[in-house]
Amino acid sequence: MLTLHVAEASPEAAVLVDGAHLAAVGPYDELAAAHPDARVRRWPGILTPGLLNPYGPELLEQAYHPDPREADRLGTEPLFGLRARALLASAPTARGASARRGVQRLLAHGTVAVAGEIRGREALDAVRRAGLAVGARPATLPGTPSLSPVPLVLLPALTAGGPARFAVFDVPDRDALVRQSASTCVATVVGGRLVHRRR
Repeated sequence: MLTLHVAEASPEAAVLVDGAHLAAVGPYDELAAAHPDARVRRWPGILTPGLLNPYGPELLEQAYHPDPREADRLGTEPLFGLRARALLASAPTARGASARRGVQRLLAHGTVAVAGEIRGREALDAVRRAGLAVGARPATLPGTPSLSPVPLVLLPALTAGGPARFAVFDVPDRDALVRQSASTCVATVVGGRLVHRRR
């Protein structure tokens, strides 16, 4: 079944999803007229190609992502350093569970690709299962590891025939996305599947 995604502030950049690929990209009115039977998903904000987070190893292998049941004790943000290492070594399943939670948090921030050499089996499995793309890492990284790194790195423009991989942010334009951060993500699609939707 075809699904047409359109965001309020970027109707000129609607996408028609057919399975794991983009069947068409263009103005919503044109795509809707050409495909009247497509299911329509309407979103607030802007539809983008999604983000590349260059801190894959740091966020998925070196950081500990607390379980929601640990929030009262550990908070909700990723933990780094000695405390993270101790938590990751605390149980045989801790590393894999943290990597899976980390991937879910990345998806909730509009990340559709990560960069950096991920070596651990648990983190690699979490990335593969989610369908995240793995990209090249810049020679120098400008800041510290973050779910919403500065600067934000948008992937290249979406094209017909390309992978159905994109994110929607509840902002009026890309300048506002830079100012307000990736935490404004309302939906992330990877492999044609809606893998994150803000409730």
